[in-house]
Amino acid sequence: MSQYVQNVVIVGGGSAGWMTAAYLSKALKKNVQITLVESSNITKIGVGEATFSSIKSFFDFLGLQEYEWMPKCNATYKMGIKFVDWNSDRRHFYHPFERFDFIDGFSISEWWLKLKSANEPFDYSCFMAPTLCDRQRSPRYLNGKIFDDRVEHLFSEKHFSEKNLITLADAEGQYPYAYHFDANLIARFLKDYSIQRGVKQIVDDVVDVNLTEDGSIDSLNTNEHGILSGDLFIDCTGFRGLLINKALGEPFISYSESLLCDRAIAIQIPSDIQKNGINPYTTATALSSGWVWNIPLYGRNGTGYVYSSAFISADEAEQEFRQHLGNVADNCKASHIQMRIGRNRNSWVKNCVAIGLSSGFVEPLESTGIFFIQHGIEELVNHFPGKSFNEELIRNYNRAIANCLDGVRDFLVLHYRASDRADTKFWQATKQEIKVPTELQEKLKLWRRRLPNKKNINPYFHGFETYSYSVMLLGLNHKPEGSLPLLEHLDDEKALTKFKAIKEKANYLSKNLPSQYEYLTYVIKSQEQSEYLSDNHFPTSSISDSAYQIPVPI
Repeated sequence: MSQYVQNVVIVGGGSAGWMTAAYLSKALKKNVQITLVESSNITKIGVGEATFSSIKSFFDFLGLQEYEWMPKCNATYKMGIKFVDWNSDRRHFYHPFERFDFIDGFSISEWWLKLKSANEPFDYSCFMAPTLCDRQRSPRYLNGKIFDDRVEHLFSEKHFSEKNLITLADAEGQYPYAYHFDANLIARFLKDYSIQRGVKQIVDDVVDVNLTEDGSIDSLNTNEHGILSGDLFIDCTGFRGLLINKALGEPFISYSESLLCDRAIAIQIPSDIQKNGINPYTTATALSSGWVWNIPLYGRNGTGYVYSSAFISADEAEQEFRQHLGNVADNCKASHIQMRIGRNRNSWVKNCVAIGLSSGFVEPLESTGIFFIQHGIEELVNHFPGKSFNEELIRNYNRAIANCLDGVRDFLVLHYRASDRADTKFWQATKQEIKVPTELQEKLKLWRRRLPNKKNINPYFHGFETYSYSVMLLGLNHKPEGSLPLLEHLDDEKALTKFKAIKEKANYLSKNLPSQYEYLTYVIKSQEQSEYLSDNHFPTSSISDSAYQIPVPI
């Protein structure tokens, strides 16, 4: 009998199940059978349609170029999140995928406090992305070249072809964009990818879970396919937690004391993209008892109201939501979703690992749902067990997952606590009633004196960097009382030159980059054209870098 895991059974499809199947089928190159069993009777939530910039590394590892999957999933680019009505003066601000520049060892945000805070918004002063977002620009030129020279190495052919196993916590660079995509279409695409790589799909209902004497999972009873045995079981059954919670009894730790939103209403709205264009960002708009997401896809918008049922009823929430959307949503069906906010005490128990919603979830305020799936999968591969299921290995995995989820929870709590909006009972409760972790309380006091840095944010990997904390604090009007005293002893000239360069580069790119609609439409038409051409006659870009010599320039 082999001492290694040879039979992996994934329960549940959707984004979590098929992302897991696709990744494992590439990472585990031999001697492992992967089976995915999913029910045809369970409706998939399918609203995880906005992502982190780290998702590109997932597709790179799978060996998938953007032109291969984006058109098939109605995908668009996302350069950041636009926050609307989150502060008392209702001034919008962007949280972009763009790190701060540093001048004389201090981030440009610190220099903004000294030199620009009285007359210029911080995001437009410190980043290029807000200007590009306002003008609906694509992050790529028509020849495929990325707009930001600082990250060009991440898009080279060498980087793509040598993409090996690496966890998100170990990644050094940051991609300047993420994606929006249709959640059902991406699951379908990854299903086809997985099956082509040998994953076995079973469409059936799991009716019972059989345990061994030591409490591990022995096998699954299915309605039509009998007993399914395995060495390692992966729970991708969403909020149900069929294996991890119901069968193994693992406790769930709620975040409800800190994050009040527990419901969502989702509506899909058609969009005339030729007329209106495509925004290269997710929008998060605050309403009376929560906030609304708007995710622009190629041909429709995904939108939803995330709210607290303690402050508004489902009917009232839908009424407010539809009023916010206007006539465009008149004939569109609304789906009501009850969210389980929190995490399992442990996401890996015995021979069962929970991935996705069955592991944990915070409200989708920073598009972390797909990020949690990717993080869980990559850490599973990094901790992949033998049949002995070493307890130290499992404990280390659980620490990594818990630290990540708790870190994101705290970052989202900051969104509410740092905001100076308090015009409704919900927004008042975010200042007076929610439980703020002690460490975050102390840091919020510190950040009234100076902006965050690497030494005073959450030290455990949770996807967010120093600049993200500064962006939210400044956007929510939780500004330090003044600039750093040390800057008074330094020359301003370098910082002023950098501010000018950022503005000039943003304006230049706005004039020279295609719009997102133009770019994606060009890619789709090029892809359609390529189907009628031989391999030797694909249209290619004119630039020299081999990274862009691809059938279509996406």
